[in-house]
Amino acid sequence: MAISSRCPDNIVLIGFMGSGKSTVGRLLARESGRYFLDADILIESQQGRAIPDIFEEEGEEYFRALERESAEWMAACVRGTVISTGGGMPTVTERLGDIGKVVYLEIAFEKILERIDAAQRRKRPLFSDIESAKALYERRRKIYESRADMRVDASAPAVRVVEEILKRIS
Repeated sequence: MAISSRCPDNIVLIGFMGSGKSTVGRLLARESGRYFLDADILIESQQGRAIPDIFEEEGEEYFRALERESAEWMAACVRGTVISTGGGMPTVTERLGDIGKVVYLEIAFEKILERIDAAQRRKRPLFSDIESAKALYERRRKIYESRADMRVDASAPAVRVVEEILKRIS
């Protein structure tokens, strides 16, 4: 499927696990009068199972293909929406800008560790080993930077992050 036109009324949030994409996304949607869509929940709904189960049963490559498909669908069908992507979606599609304005929620890895407790880490397949997760963070950080239309400090409270995004997109 060819993605042909940019959709400026969508805002696409990217960033590492724990950067606040869902929290900021919900608040940003409310404050900007847009809908909210969590790409991971979209995939879970379409597949009828949780992401950890998809990883376990089908593997990461299969999940990444689902992310590419959902990105194409969002570019073609979704309007007036704040979209929270999965942390890996920017690594599998270079054309997030065709979905909307791409905002990178930038945050230090150490701050992410403060936000995500051990129980939450167990639910995230790629966060089972802290050192591997940090290496993944470093690799993805460069990709996020290259895909983003803007970068926002996500270590601030969600309300402040939303204020900054709204100030910069208007």
